[in-house]
Amino acid sequence: MSLFKPAENTMAFFKAGFMGEAGSGKTHTATLVMIGLIQHLRAKGIPGSEKPVFMLDTEQGSAWVKPMFDEAGIEMYVAKTRAFKDLVGAVKEAEKNASGMFIDSVTHFWEDLQNSYMASRKRNRLEFQDWAVLKKMWRGFSDTYVNSELHCILCGRLGFEYDQYQDEHGKRQIEKSGVKMRAEKDLGYEPNMLVWMEREMDLSSKVVSRVATVLKDRSQRLDGKQFPNPSFATFLPHVDFLALGGKHEVVDTERNSEDAIPDDDTPHLSDMKSIQRKIALDLMEALLVKHFPSTSAADKKAKADLIEKHYKTTSWTEISTLMPLVDLQSNYDGLHRELEKKASRYGVADATPIDDEIPHMEPTPAVDVEPATVMDDEPDDRDVLLMDLEKELSNAPNPTRMNQVWREFQPTFSKLDEARQNKALLIKGRVNMRVSTNKSAPAEARAS
Repeated sequence: MSLFKPAENTMAFFKAGFMGEAGSGKTHTATLVMIGLIQHLRAKGIPGSEKPVFMLDTEQGSAWVKPMFDEAGIEMYVAKTRAFKDLVGAVKEAEKNASGMFIDSVTHFWEDLQNSYMASRKRNRLEFQDWAVLKKMWRGFSDTYVNSELHCILCGRLGFEYDQYQDEHGKRQIEKSGVKMRAEKDLGYEPNMLVWMEREMDLSSKVVSRVATVLKDRSQRLDGKQFPNPSFATFLPHVDFLALGGKHEVVDTERNSEDAIPDDDTPHLSDMKSIQRKIALDLMEALLVKHFPSTSAADKKAKADLIEKHYKTTSWTEISTLMPLVDLQSNYDGLHRELEKKASRYGVADATPIDDEIPHMEPTPAVDVEPATVMDDEPDDRDVLLMDLEKELSNAPNPTRMNQVWREFQPTFSKLDEARQNKALLIKGRVNMRVSTNKSAPAEARAS
């Protein structure tokens, strides 16, 4: 059976997103569009349009728009909730019992998902590995939204996109590069039409207007255009493109390629990280036992002192459970250098000292030669990043700032080759050791 078949328009439902700042008119405009859409469907005699409109209300907006629905003779049902767990069920219920639904604001559901996840983990911040879990949960809603046989409008608060650039002094800066709906970052791809609402005032007449900029229109009929004080008629060209009342064919989100992935005994990435942590801890214990094999009080104290010196804590739970892998490896390298007098597997061997003494040479007769052209090799960008890292770590005023610099460097660290990763760990270890040494020195010595 062929995977392909003749193409046809199977987009039978209106899916739009309106975003903007407070007072931009996104809720009012979404209401006008939803009312106009239902009236348009009823005029065409499309089945289902006689049902009520459902609204997911997170901002008490239903009280303000209900008179507009009453005047249009359209029944309105509302659910006041911000709980993400209600979102998929609400779309499915509206699919069966409503002529259309709008969500105002979808931003609150994304915030609830993040806050609920952190509360369940008893944490006050999200970590890198958490985003894969959150995005998978959110995708349950976005897939349901796209594939539902339901006219649905999303309203969301305005967010901004940022890019990094290098200023004239060579420092990295951040600037706004665009706008987006403040929700999971890929949500803007799901609606077939995405509209940015702005509040504008004519300074001479003091007249306020709400301007709609169509950031995306898959029908291409309104794409990139601006409209002051928009209504349903404004977006009718997009609506007319739809196969209203026709067949709605969805993307098969159940089909995947799991059966095409070969069996592999290699541990998953999360398992590998756990294994690497255990290796670093085993190496540390073995090294300490090698140099302090007895159970005497002297050996126990020596081991405890070395652990506190290099790992900055006496808590084994903190070391074995909470300490980041890169810190475990870097701290082990410092311990290994002190006891074994050489770099560990996680460090870079110290360079052989260079004999920079200028040798005595007898003068030679002058000979006319063609002057040589000396060209310095341009430094690798990755080496420049390492130099910047060492500079920022060294200039950090306290350990807290040092840890912050190191965390900010982690996305770059993961993209480096193994040799440069080892060099970065060595840099961190050297700076840590220098800071520790300075702390342990008498105050008058540090002052001098």
